[in-house]
Amino acid sequence: MKHKMCLPIKIINSLFFVLLFTNAIAQNKHQFKPDKNLLYTIAKNFTDAAAQYKVLMQNLPADKFPKTYFPTTDKYEFSNSSWWCSGFYPGTLLYLYQQTKDTVLYNEAMRILEVLKKEQFNTGTHDLGFMMYCSFGNANLITPSTLYKEILLNSAKSLSTRFDTTVGCIKSWNGKPNEYLVIIDNMMNLKLLFWATQVSGDSSFYKIAVTHANTTMQNHFRADNSSYHVLNYNAATGSVQQKRTAQGFADESAWARGQAWGLYGYTETYRETKDRKYLDQANKIAQFILSHRNFPSDKIAYWDFNAPDIPNTLRDASAAAIMASALLELSGYVNKKISKEYFKTAELILKNLADEKYKASAGSNGGFILKHGVGHNPNKTEIDVPLTYADYYFVEAMIRYRQIAIK
Repeated sequence: MKHKMCLPIKIINSLFFVLLFTNAIAQNKHQFKPDKNLLYTIAKNFTDAAAQYKVLMQNLPADKFPKTYFPTTDKYEFSNSSWWCSGFYPGTLLYLYQQTKDTVLYNEAMRILEVLKKEQFNTGTHDLGFMMYCSFGNANLITPSTLYKEILLNSAKSLSTRFDTTVGCIKSWNGKPNEYLVIIDNMMNLKLLFWATQVSGDSSFYKIAVTHANTTMQNHFRADNSSYHVLNYNAATGSVQQKRTAQGFADESAWARGQAWGLYGYTETYRETKDRKYLDQANKIAQFILSHRNFPSDKIAYWDFNAPDIPNTLRDASAAAIMASALLELSGYVNKKISKEYFKTAELILKNLADEKYKASAGSNGGFILKHGVGHNPNKTEIDVPLTYADYYFVEAMIRYRQIAIK
């Protein structure tokens, strides 16, 4: 793939203003007053979260990233920088620094980014959006840097190597020779490619992103607008040869976090393209979630909408946090009636995640913010534990809610 020279710094800086503006667009159309009590709670949550992450950083090995913590045994599980969640720890630190101006958090983010930066050349994963944009992307918004831009562009180039024109998707997982595996989670990695086109002027990144979104929209969704987790394409022909799950209850079930990834991913794709079909898709996913008979009244989703033991099954705080963040943005792109439904749902999720049932008490939970995440239930890993991405999207959702209040 050939890449054009970067645009002049003055133009790039203007593009960053556009990025900040488009990220705030969702707030411009709101006609609903945020809850003052929730705003007070959010302010306290930021302070509490900063203290929690200081506990977490004290227990983190120098070259490792937090993965989860097991309260019953008081043990951590850490990862290397190549793990798909590695960007969430620095990303959360940077989000919290923005809200608290606590330089301890910023300095820790800078330290761990040095460990992470080598992943810019990792072509063995589709998760570079999670890993590099949630981390270096946030760092670059705080302190624009040519080094950060270079790292992010290299990351976008690495991600692009996993795109196949025959299939029309970015490969998620490596499988057998005739398999081309794509998961709904991959919609979350497109932002890195959109960003790369904006700052480089190279449209190839943008074309890969929209082609992946289009192929996923065509094949990944059922008639009721729920999504499969995994699609297995024929590597030679691009035809769909299997639709299944990995982390959900069953192949035909609606894995909650998968629905959240799709909701967030298509909302974000609409923001970046302004193409109405992506807004329509995001709305379809939202309506599936909000109207489902198994979507609980407190809006903290069960780990799978079709889990057989509902209501006596696990809730997934990570899915709830992602949904809240996505719905807050999506509520700014729709008419007043629908907007109110999305806004109020996200508001209720934030209120309930901030309750002691889900939010950890000071010094507990290994320093993580939220409890009760579900990673991979069928595999019996990361069950009912804190998760870095639950924390990240919870903090992001609170920031978005606060921004609406400021508007």
